[in-house]
Amino acid sequence: MRPIRVAAALSAVLLVAIAWYLGSPLFIRTTTNEPLPTTIAIAPTAAPAAPAASASRPIPSPAAEAGAAILRRGALQYVDALHNGKGKVLIIDIEAHTYLRFEDVSITNAPDVHVYLAKSRDGAWSEQFSTYVGPLKATDGSFNYQLPDGLDVAAYGSVVVWCRAFSVLVTWANLERP
Repeated sequence: MRPIRVAAALSAVLLVAIAWYLGSPLFIRTTTNEPLPTTIAIAPTAAPAAPAASASRPIPSPAAEAGAAILRRGALQYVDALHNGKGKVLIIDIEAHTYLRFEDVSITNAPDVHVYLAKSRDGAWSEQFSTYVGPLKATDGSFNYQLPDGLDVAAYGSVVVWCRAFSVLVTWANLERP
């Protein structure tokens, strides 16, 4: 009788763990607010970084940022009640380096969420015809990804946020010229 109780208790713990893994992303939100990059590298002899007080300044608009050029822009789209996003996506050139910027976004969370540049549009994409950007940094806020130097951003039609765990589209943004 005792082995049955132990097995039942272990099964219950396992079920709770699986339910938490699958369900908790729907309720957990993360926020990151990164400023728009302004310089790429700091020489060892460069002056120290600005004091922490400057970190509280508002995040600048890329259009107003000196030396920044918007190459492509888009808006995150609604997929369904569980998978959607709101906010702007920008591809920006700053000092000959290209960045993908999520600006003032709110994205549905899911387990194992990743960001891709896709050659297709409207959320229809394949990993074969896309470039992996990285794991999603946060569900809310503004954040940047540096893209590989020499990447032809004109060849990409959208940004895709994808849940690898369930092979589900979370949201996407079609990219347009500014």
